[in-house]
Amino acid sequence: MSMIPIRTIALLTAISLVMHGHLAFADKPLDYNRDVRPILSENCFYCHGPDPEHREADLRFDEEESAKDYAIVPGDLESSEFYQRIIADADTRMPPVESGKKLSAKDIATLKRWIEQGAQYDKHWAYVPPKSHPVPDVQHKDWPKSDIDRFLLAKIETEGLKPSPEADKVTLLRRVTFDLTGLPPTVEELQAYQNDQSPDAFEKVVDRLLASDRFGERMAIYWLDLVRFADTVGYHGDQDHNISPYRDYVLDAFNANLPFDQFTREQLAGDLLPDSTVDQKIASGYNRLLQTTHEGGLQEKEYLAIYAADRVRNVSQVWMGATVGCAQCHTHKYDPYTIDDFYRLAAFFADVDEAQHFKVGTNALPTKRPPEIKVLSQRERVKLAELQTVLAEVPSDNQAESQRLQKQIDELNKSARLTMITQSIKPRPMRVLPRGNWLDESGVIVTPAIPTFLGNIDATQDRATRLDLANWLTDPQHGSGGLTARVFANRLWYLFYGVGLSASLGDFGGQGEPPVHPELLDYLAIDFYQNGWDVKRLVKTMIMTSAYQQSSFASEATREQDPYNRFYSHQTRHRLPAEMIRDNALAVSGLLNLEYGGPSVKPYQPAGYYRHLNFPQRKYQEDKNQQQWRRGVYVHWQRQFLHPSLKAFDAPSREECTVERARSNTPLAALALLNDPTYIEAAREFATRILSSEAADDNVRLNRAYMLALSREPDSNEKEVLGQILNENREIYRQDTDSAAKLLEIGLKPSDDAIEVAELAAWTQVARVIFNLDEFITRN
Repeated sequence: MSMIPIRTIALLTAISLVMHGHLAFADKPLDYNRDVRPILSENCFYCHGPDPEHREADLRFDEEESAKDYAIVPGDLESSEFYQRIIADADTRMPPVESGKKLSAKDIATLKRWIEQGAQYDKHWAYVPPKSHPVPDVQHKDWPKSDIDRFLLAKIETEGLKPSPEADKVTLLRRVTFDLTGLPPTVEELQAYQNDQSPDAFEKVVDRLLASDRFGERMAIYWLDLVRFADTVGYHGDQDHNISPYRDYVLDAFNANLPFDQFTREQLAGDLLPDSTVDQKIASGYNRLLQTTHEGGLQEKEYLAIYAADRVRNVSQVWMGATVGCAQCHTHKYDPYTIDDFYRLAAFFADVDEAQHFKVGTNALPTKRPPEIKVLSQRERVKLAELQTVLAEVPSDNQAESQRLQKQIDELNKSARLTMITQSIKPRPMRVLPRGNWLDESGVIVTPAIPTFLGNIDATQDRATRLDLANWLTDPQHGSGGLTARVFANRLWYLFYGVGLSASLGDFGGQGEPPVHPELLDYLAIDFYQNGWDVKRLVKTMIMTSAYQQSSFASEATREQDPYNRFYSHQTRHRLPAEMIRDNALAVSGLLNLEYGGPSVKPYQPAGYYRHLNFPQRKYQEDKNQQQWRRGVYVHWQRQFLHPSLKAFDAPSREECTVERARSNTPLAALALLNDPTYIEAAREFATRILSSEAADDNVRLNRAYMLALSREPDSNEKEVLGQILNENREIYRQDTDSAAKLLEIGLKPSDDAIEVAELAAWTQVARVIFNLDEFITRN
């Protein structure tokens, strides 16, 4: 009888402890996609997965037939070479020690149970169209307000947790106002909501916010991250280019509640739609958002290959939640995307006229990127039509009125902006590039097609077009519409609950996380496309739930059991996005300019920040008028030198698709809030607003400051600390009026009365402290 190695005994002992120490784990039925596939994908697929070029031993564990032919015998651990190798000594263990991968005791216990139970395989969850599931029964039947709540509560109860109480009205109003508009509620809005005791008070607030122009501005922030919208080309000299009307299109689309399937068609193929409208042509600018170069010595073929790869990465991430970009050089390591699939997807965009800038592009600001057209925004066109109608009705003897109207018309027409659009030309050949090498012309020429494992596409012509791709992406019956709906529903959930039902917002493939609530995600996806791809309806459905309206407080035991709130037994606290932090300060100060749409704006920025920008060299010129105080969504987006205040709060450069921004906590963020001239000026204006109160009492003024900034009054400790700061600064500035004037110099004409200047300076310091409070920059 052979001796069992001590190392193996130790490993089996660990497995035994896992199995006996976690009875809930042992009793829980195994699910291949949830429990097994992530282990195999992380540890086995790199060498035994889809990529034939790097596959070892001609063995695949991503396919059931191969695995069971060679390595897995269902129900028989002794005969399963797969299992014997994962518990073997280091010399023969899989995964190999040198791979850097290592199975935990819990992983091995899971794989052991899986084989014992028959080693069942299932198709990857993300490639199976959503299907209806029965709404589960729950114990606490008085808590759910909707089917969403029932799905969530069933899981909460299964995990032995309890939902958190409902948030108080102040917290709830601030949360939903930030979530739907990116701005804080006003004092008047707070008072109105607190005074409204009707059962539908919260629903009325939600409807009001969804109907606001601010909703489109808030949603655009996220969409522009996805499609990597920026005001500059990115490569080489990072010159400006003309694209701001596309941003206005996105704002208008969300505000008008344009169905998401039409939103998709207009961006991917607005130029191919019958009788394409101005807005649809503007929308087609999506295809031109990628980074481009205007370098004199560029190789055209090289950059056309770079552009093609960029488009595949973006389209697959935005609409498919897929990393098809990983198949640029070889077949995907973890998912069934081949290198041929990559270039077939790229071929959909081979008709995009994008090579002109190689010949006519310049180092001018903005650079030339034809084809471009000059356009007015949707609202400007409506205004123009109104003026022209009035002009036509003015009697011929009223020359003065005619001239006035004509002047307005001329000024409006003069404000038209250039914007890049898509024009279809004869498609250039799209060749598979072995190892992604643009110099290697040995690969076959391919035509547009979807990934082979997802079926075929119905083409309206001999060659499939971008419009066919857009239709396939949004067709739940004959295309991948159900999969697209699932991707977008998951991202909306992330916006309003802090974490997606699958935390992998950009990777629904083998390396992504399976959804913790797969039935709920399917429910939301089906609801989305069955109700006409109605974005506002889906948003409202997610928000009008007991789950959304919970407090963000969770007990220590709950946080220990569910540290990332994957079961949604409470709401999630998180820092506001960069643009919202800036907008919040401007709104509270009274400076915020709510003008809608238009060109990008340039707020204050540190001198010399652009000193390393060349081709051409340039000096940043901030706006000198009210444009300075526009919302963050309109701020000029310089890819290579993103505005430092936005960067400090983790705004992305938008060189690539960003599905989820990082949330860091660094001293740079605090320094930006303290020292960025925008925040200093906002603090000064906030102080002016505080001092405008009729009462001269410091306590009354502190109450007013907190009510404006945080929708509540300060407690006794906060009053004591801020009162001390106020008095200390009063004393300093009364003795040193030059320092007071220096602090307030931006846009201020100080009074000759030193005490008034000192008072304003002291309250400005208090305002700066309030802007730096965690509560001020946090969504609760």
